[in-house]
Amino acid sequence: MNKNLSIKKLLDEEVKNRNTNEELSEDKLDPLVVAKKYNDEYISLICALFAYGNAKLIVKFLRSLDYSLLDCDEDIIKEKLQGKYYRFQKENDVIAIFIALSRLKKEQSLESIFKVGYDKNNNVLEGIESMLVAIYSAYEYHSDGYKFLIGSTPKKDKKGDIKLIGNSPYKRYNMYLRWMVRYDNLDMGLWQNVNKKDLILPLDTHTFKVGQRLGLLNRKTYDLKSAVEITESLRKFDEKDPMKYDFAIYRLGQEKLL
Repeated sequence: MNKNLSIKKLLDEEVKNRNTNEELSEDKLDPLVVAKKYNDEYISLICALFAYGNAKLIVKFLRSLDYSLLDCDEDIIKEKLQGKYYRFQKENDVIAIFIALSRLKKEQSLESIFKVGYDKNNNVLEGIESMLVAIYSAYEYHSDGYKFLIGSTPKKDKKGDIKLIGNSPYKRYNMYLRWMVRYDNLDMGLWQNVNKKDLILPLDTHTFKVGQRLGLLNRKTYDLKSAVEITESLRKFDEKDPMKYDFAIYRLGQEKLL
């Protein structure tokens, strides 16, 4: 059998087996467990942004947050989030993201913010840039922990195009987009106006290593170009929905099955 066909068969089987509610259980914790409980684009973004580190600790922290604060006055947000912190984010960083998103939520949907950039060229990276700019503009606050949480706006070349080399893979934002755009037993599909064929793989250490082992990724640098390269490989398996493979590839790495 052709190597690509055998890889496609392996991944298609994994997708079929993983696309179940059992994959998001107390035994297999994932930040998506918390996001799906609320089924809200703003709460889901908080879940995605804090999705780094140990899965159990991520979920424990996410479950400790009161998301109704997004609809409260800012004095109440500051009061209720006293003592909340997670790894690189101190109390004021957690307060800052709630205030920023609370302000944005009162004005417009995250999908509409994303589409300001995305609609120019159907480019999800430009959509991510729009979200980053909006979050930073909503609330004037700076710290290393907050910058790590939100991420940096993409570096660009002289033509104004987003560079593939020299930028991070934007893993947490691309994961968030998968949640919002795709719809199946895993993903929520809350957004209706972004095409799932344009999504980019949320490259993390697991998908990076599995991608290399399967020959989907030849680069050795963990960056945006690698995320785009593995995405292009997956488009050969399913042009209309390449990100259906993401969760399966992630689990293959996490569970050390390859």
